[in-house]
Amino acid sequence: MTTRIDHLVTSGTFSLDGGTWDVDNNVWIVGDDFEAIVIDAAHDADAILAALGGRTLRAIVCTHAHNDHIDAAPALAKATGAPILLHDDDLPLWQQTHPDHAPDGSLSDGQEISVAGTSLRVLHTPGHAPGAVCLYSAGLATVFTGDTLFQGGPGATGRSFSHFPTIVDSIRDRLLTLPAETSVRTGHGDATVIGDEAPHLDEWITRGH
Repeated sequence: MTTRIDHLVTSGTFSLDGGTWDVDNNVWIVGDDFEAIVIDAAHDADAILAALGGRTLRAIVCTHAHNDHIDAAPALAKATGAPILLHDDDLPLWQQTHPDHAPDGSLSDGQEISVAGTSLRVLHTPGHAPGAVCLYSAGLATVFTGDTLFQGGPGATGRSFSHFPTIVDSIRDRLLTLPAETSVRTGHGDATVIGDEAPHLDEWITRGH
């Protein structure tokens, strides 16, 4: 059975540092006809369940713990029995949204997550958030970057728990070293490829994106 990537967009709000903004989030489902993982359970557990279509959910993987990426995670976990996985460095952010529901397991750099015959490697990429991670699958020629790297530059670093020099280091050292043809599937907006973003690193640094 061929592993595939399913995509849906859910809508809700992002709140941090006293502000709230309307956002559209990408939810990625990696699997086959029988099992899958969800990357970032954003806003709408029912929509994600519908997209799963009865497949066994092996894990809910959080790229980071900003509320718009995790707000539907407990409801999805309750409905499916799947564990929620998060890097420990993002627990302070997680607790702002879900103080009474801890993640079920930790993500660590270099960890391999297997589903439907495909392996995804966890890359710890702090900067947008302390525990931000990306998930790289050589077999799918894809990296899921959450809010670390977008089409056109790094994720935002102007709010609490974020740091621009750190995100630049993460992108330079962990993402731009991937093969140029690697698809970049982001937490918001359109996908891109590593080869289209790599030439702009110096521009991003100068711009202080």
